[in-house]
Amino acid sequence: MNIEQIRKIIHVDMDAFYASVEQRDNKKLRGKPLVVGYTSKRGVVAAASYEARSFGIHSAMPLVTAMKLCPTVIVISPRFDVYRKVSKQIHEIFAGYTDLIEPLALDEAYLDVTKNKKNIPTAWKTAKSIRAEILRETGLTASAGVSYNKFLAKLASEENKPNGQFAIIPDMGESFIENLPISRFYGIGPVTTEKMKKLGIYSGADLKTRSKDELIKYFGKLGLWYYDIARGQDNRIVDPNRERKSLSSETTFEEDVIDQTVIENGIISMANAVWKWCENNGERGRTVTIKIKWADFKQSTKSKSFKDIIKSRNQIQEISLDLIRSVFPLQKSIRLVGVTLSKFTK
Repeated sequence: MNIEQIRKIIHVDMDAFYASVEQRDNKKLRGKPLVVGYTSKRGVVAAASYEARSFGIHSAMPLVTAMKLCPTVIVISPRFDVYRKVSKQIHEIFAGYTDLIEPLALDEAYLDVTKNKKNIPTAWKTAKSIRAEILRETGLTASAGVSYNKFLAKLASEENKPNGQFAIIPDMGESFIENLPISRFYGIGPVTTEKMKKLGIYSGADLKTRSKDELIKYFGKLGLWYYDIARGQDNRIVDPNRERKSLSSETTFEEDVIDQTVIENGIISMANAVWKWCENNGERGRTVTIKIKWADFKQSTKSKSFKDIIKSRNQIQEISLDLIRSVFPLQKSIRLVGVTLSKFTK
């Protein structure tokens, strides 16, 4: 690898972001097991403090499960307006170091600091400076991963959490991947992990032994991606102008529902949430998709695309209702519905 071509990438990830904001703003919550989420029967954990994580609680877990694991856990309703405000502060800090910032969520982003505005000589020192400034300005801790590509930087940021950082330099990239369990690969979920294990792929070293043709055979186009990352290769740039591909909103009903009126009201509510985002951000899309999670946890989607953009709240409502009505009469009840808008055009 030509040293002049080596990029310096940092992945910054805030530590238990939502929960940490709540503990920062309320001294009584500090040091206590805390989860952020809506206290409905079907509510899920949006974020868990590290005290709560010690009980095995994690994000996306049903709240009822979290309460069983830790009966004393404190449940706080999310304050997304506050989280967005803090996120803006953090991104203003990033902008003091580089213009090459690619947000992934409110609490994490990639930064290309190959050339940084403060002329700090190394990415390691740059990451330390960013984390110190975040702590000073927001009172919150962040972890960071430093490497020569995005995939490895993302993996590195998980190594010394919370409030730490880790670097994967070019000389150690391939060996780091070889020793990594497949389940820890960013972007490889539980279903793909199980599929790989059935093929005898348990680690990066196992993945590296497979040819391109074999991986394409079993995983399609993603096979090429798996072939590259097994060798520590990722040529994706840090893209500050990355376009949002879709926006979705979904809701889980308090009880499994079979009543058409209740389900349609849920769809309308989700369509309204998506449209509100469109109006706030000046975005318009051409494809509407509805998502259904049935009572048996199986999922279905139905989509409709248009030549012209969807121009009004009423239009996205009507399209979403037409799609959900195509599944009636129901053969089984529904636990969740969602609406997604994609194919964005300004």
